[in-house]
Amino acid sequence: MLPAVDWAPVQTPPAAQWAPAEPAPRKRRLGLWIGIPAGLVLAGAVAASLVLIAPGTAVAGVPVGFLTPGAATDAIQSRLAETTVTLGDGGPTITGADLGAQIDATDAAATAFGERPMWNVTQWFGDAYEVPVTVDAAAATAALRGAAPELFTDPVGATVSFDGTTYAVTPAVPGEGVDVETIRVALEQAFLSGESAVTVSPQPAVLDAAATTEIAQGTADSLNAMLKKIGFYVGEERTVPVPAATAADWLTVEADETGAFSITADPAKIQTVVDTLKRKVDQKPANATVLVNSAGTLLRTSVAGQDGRILGDTSGVANAFAEQLSGGDGVYTLPVEVSAHKTTEIVRLLEVDLSKQRLYLKENGAVVESWPISSGLDVSPTHQGRYMVNWHVRSQTMTASDPDNPYWNYEVENVEWVMYYNGDQAFHGVYWHNNFGNQMSHGCVGMPNWRAEQIYNWAPDGVDVWIHA
Repeated sequence: MLPAVDWAPVQTPPAAQWAPAEPAPRKRRLGLWIGIPAGLVLAGAVAASLVLIAPGTAVAGVPVGFLTPGAATDAIQSRLAETTVTLGDGGPTITGADLGAQIDATDAAATAFGERPMWNVTQWFGDAYEVPVTVDAAAATAALRGAAPELFTDPVGATVSFDGTTYAVTPAVPGEGVDVETIRVALEQAFLSGESAVTVSPQPAVLDAAATTEIAQGTADSLNAMLKKIGFYVGEERTVPVPAATAADWLTVEADETGAFSITADPAKIQTVVDTLKRKVDQKPANATVLVNSAGTLLRTSVAGQDGRILGDTSGVANAFAEQLSGGDGVYTLPVEVSAHKTTEIVRLLEVDLSKQRLYLKENGAVVESWPISSGLDVSPTHQGRYMVNWHVRSQTMTASDPDNPYWNYEVENVEWVMYYNGDQAFHGVYWHNNFGNQMSHGCVGMPNWRAEQIYNWAPDGVDVWIHA
């Protein structure tokens, strides 16, 4: 028999509780954390070295190291604009900006960066770049005048005026001011040496007027040339000339601030002449009469002809002519209806009939007058043929000399109204005989002086001559 057991309640052991495991120690990466910033710095430095100008670089006395070309440009120009110039000890002060000072800062900065980028350590701390400084002459003069007006005397420009006959010039008178180049050089030297201010003794300079004597003379010459032709034209004819004084009253000649002369014309004054044009332009046609020879060559105009004309609309003439005159054109072509005139041609002929010892004056084949003459003897005949009058001689001494033939030894003074037509044979007056109608001469065609004078005036050079039997 088993012994009795004393069953005590069995206690259940407590449930196990697991504490969270401690995290494993992390690996230390100090090199990585240090390396990343260092790399970034290095990358930034490399990047900067690609866009910045090398340290120690100066352009015209302005440090531009560690700057981009754009920033360098601004720094250079700003420094120049702020540089001051004092006119004499204790005198007024003006700035580079006042003087219109300029430097090619953009090009200078680009050159500095191109030659001395920051990455190229061999170019660090190089010599400074020297760049010329320029000033705006007009701006500089204005600034200097404003700062020291007592140093300036204004020039007087040349003028052009009408003296009653022609346009004449009153010469320009120069003024006095400050020599801009002296100021520019002082500013440049200070700027290049890195100084921000400079004192300079102003030097006098001649100030020329904008309207120079030379420009004025050229204008006067052009106006005077225009006055010689000015008028109202029909074709090439100056039908209504305009007197110089009248034209000058129309015109105003002035120089502008640049010295250029301008011409303006008053249409209202021009209109007073336009109102008179019709009675001066309108005309009826008149027929002409001219002398020609058988070849059609014009020898003389006996009666001048003229075309008929009727003036057209003139309502816009005054304004149009005023505009032309402002441009220097004094030739105004009028609107005109033209009716052409007729021309009658007359062919004159001096015909000598040796068999009848007679001269015939003919026009277009018809005899207009005739009289007896004396032609050459048989020993010295008047040569037959067709000729033309070559030249006229009012009076001369006719001579011939042949020691072997007394017939050809003579000297006759005061032979008048001579017209040569064939070598030494001529028409001329005769006072030493009155035997006309018979052969008497040494070959010329003689006639009374008054008749010789008649054909001398009737037959110009070129008139046809016909000698026949």
